[in-house]
Amino acid sequence: MAQVNGVPRPGATPGQPCIFKLVLLGSGSVGKSSLALRYVKNDFKSILPTVGCAFFTTVVDLGAAPLKFDIWDTAGQEKYHSVCRLYFRGANAALLVYDVTRKDSFCKVQQWLKDLEEEFHSGEVVVMLVGNKTDLEEEREVTLEEGKEFAESQGLLFMETLAKLNYQVTEVFNTVARELSRREESKEGQRRRRDAPLTLSERPSLRG
Repeated sequence: MAQVNGVPRPGATPGQPCIFKLVLLGSGSVGKSSLALRYVKNDFKSILPTVGCAFFTTVVDLGAAPLKFDIWDTAGQEKYHSVCRLYFRGANAALLVYDVTRKDSFCKVQQWLKDLEEEFHSGEVVVMLVGNKTDLEEEREVTLEEGKEFAESQGLLFMETLAKLNYQVTEVFNTVARELSRREESKEGQRRRRDAPLTLSERPSLRG
């Protein structure tokens, strides 16, 4: 499986940000595009349903080495489901987005999670479960506890958001970025230890 794995692309000059592919998955009208638009451009507006896939890119500054997100916003309509599986191949991270007022969208992200598990090995991709539209509390069908319990049972990151008012949107993407950065640092440490030359502390003595 070809993927960037957080390493600068071939030919990159020192100091270039590591590039990570992040995909947004979920049912139609749950707010995937709104989350991406709010994060990348700090904007919110009515958006027509995504056809196929939309693409965003942004550099994340975490105070240490910056990293770059290539964000793939996939269509949520059922007719695009099989096509969208092509877009998340080679991803480093995924946001599974549901609408807290729609139980069916919460069930759908569980199907997307199964699709990811078929494509990637365990722990290969950073996955966050995101419940959006928290302002519609009176219409809520998925409780905070339900989302949290499911995320914990599957080993996922979890957060609720409101793209409309920019509630915890930046926190979602930055949390994923920090986890990717942490994993990349861990991999780099393992590579250094593996490639370090072996030294013999002493030679075996010869006995006459």
